Amino acid sequence: MELHIFDWFSIVGTIAFAMSGAIVAMEEEYDIVGVLVLGLVTAFGGGVIRNILIGVPVTTLWSQGMLITLAVISIVIAFMLPYEWIKHWKRTEALFDAVGLAAFAIQGALYATQMNHPVIAAVVAAFLTGTGGGMIRDLLAGRKPLVLRDEIYAVWAMLAGLAVGTGLTARPAELIVLFISVVVFRMLSVYYKWKLPRRSLRRPSQADPGAVDWRVQKG
Repeated sequence: MELHIFDWFSIVGTIAFAMSGAIVAMEEEYDIVGVLVLGLVTAFGGGVIRNILIGVPVTTLWSQGMLITLAVISIVIAFMLPYEWIKHWKRTEALFDAVGLAAFAIQGALYATQMNHPVIAAVVAAFLTGTGGGMIRDLLAGRKPLVLRDEIYAVWAMLAGLAVGTGLTARPAELIVLFISVVVFRMLSVYYKWKLPRRSLRRPSQADPGAVDWRVQKG
């Protein structure tokens, strides 16, 4: 089954993720080599890890010559953009990121199902393809992975993998509806700042030196 429309989504996602990695590298004041590395890792790192886990030869990466070239061009353009243009890009970054997340998550799940892997493999493949590159990027930049602590991000990738893995979305039209749904819910989570429950084991004074501990002191 050929889904040419997802080839276009992959192009948009590759550009978005490559430029995202490049901008993070520039924020950390990396040189041009560091910018290239973070940009490429963000665009392709998740797919490489997915391939290792589901048994696809890692060397298939080199068959994506057009996407690699496109990523390098995008990174170089990001490196040369004026500061004001980069600020404008960051305002629209969430939308392109949502497109990349949806396209890569669905494609990752399709890889797993086409190899007759179980549903859990489709969920993991969707999660890693959609978010793996961003996690590696953050780790290389010395940051806590944003995908694991901010907003509801990884959940949408896993739900897409679940829908594909269980056969709920198999036909092209159904996959397009799934893609649009992931993009919409991702943007809603950004706009309304939806977050998953989390628990910190640090006291307020440890989390923020200026925070006030309102507990009643005894004795």
